[in-house]
Amino acid sequence: MSNNIWVFIQQDDGKIADVSLQLVSKATDLARDYNNKTGEAVQVEALLFGENIKEMAAEPVKYGADRVFCVDDSRLKYYTPVPYTKVLVDLIKKENPQIILYGATTTGRDLGPRVASSLKVGLTADCTDLQIGDYESKGETYSNILYQIRPAFGGNIVATIVSPEKKPQMATVREGVMKLNEPDLSRKGEIVNVPSIVEDADCLTEIIERVQQDKAVNLTASQIIVAGGMGVGTKEGFDIIADFAKTIGADLAASRAAVDAGFIHKDHQVGQTGVTVRPKLYIACGISGAIQHRAGMDQSAKIIAINNDPDAPIFQIAHYGIVGEINDVIPKLKKAFKAKA
Repeated sequence: MSNNIWVFIQQDDGKIADVSLQLVSKATDLARDYNNKTGEAVQVEALLFGENIKEMAAEPVKYGADRVFCVDDSRLKYYTPVPYTKVLVDLIKKENPQIILYGATTTGRDLGPRVASSLKVGLTADCTDLQIGDYESKGETYSNILYQIRPAFGGNIVATIVSPEKKPQMATVREGVMKLNEPDLSRKGEIVNVPSIVEDADCLTEIIERVQQDKAVNLTASQIIVAGGMGVGTKEGFDIIADFAKTIGADLAASRAAVDAGFIHKDHQVGQTGVTVRPKLYIACGISGAIQHRAGMDQSAKIIAINNDPDAPIFQIAHYGIVGEINDVIPKLKKAFKAKA
């Protein structure tokens, strides 16, 4: 059994998904922890499937991959379940990795369970943290296994899940929760071209046309975010914070409650059921700070909370807090910003 850590690299139309590179970055941390505890060399390996993927193969190396397994086949140009599962399961059986990580995207959430079912191993979905540690059960100690950590019961608890008895240990991880390493352009890795085992009979479905709609905003890449909650009051009330966001060059976000109330589109939702963000500055306007929302933004470098309730939970994680009405505070902040601009 190899102890290497694998990351499935999702590519769409020749572009690698951000979450895949975030997972390569996290995998390097896990490999380092494993090495420190055991003294055993553990490598990070990436899996890239598609058509004409040669140029993309170097990208995971910049973020920490030691080796990239590439399977280049026109029948793998777009994700379809049967061919991708067949190729990946075959590779796993040959290489025996210890851990496999997938982005919790539509593709990862479809592929991961199929592979787990084929191999009869465990899979934890929507993890928000991963660690290496020991586990004892029924008098037996399992050393250096993957802690798969995720919110449970509506976000009211954080569960640590392990699957020590079978490998590979597998998890899907939400986009944005893992920090992206700075790319090292001088880094060298091994590119392994693997012959495709896909047969025409495996292609049970044919993609005739792909219709895609880009999100209104990419909050995971935002450096400054102004977010509104139910405390904003109305859909029109969002115009005030939208104007403020535009003034300071921020992107606009919202809590789930504000989205459910129809104040703003779901593309802007931050939290456990939205996106996870790590901006340099997060300004929470009229957001109470429920744990489900905090799970998506509490890693922001600086948090400013504005709320008329001094006991609002958001103040527990805010670096700066302002108790007041949105309609009163925001215009003053806007005026102050313009005065210093």
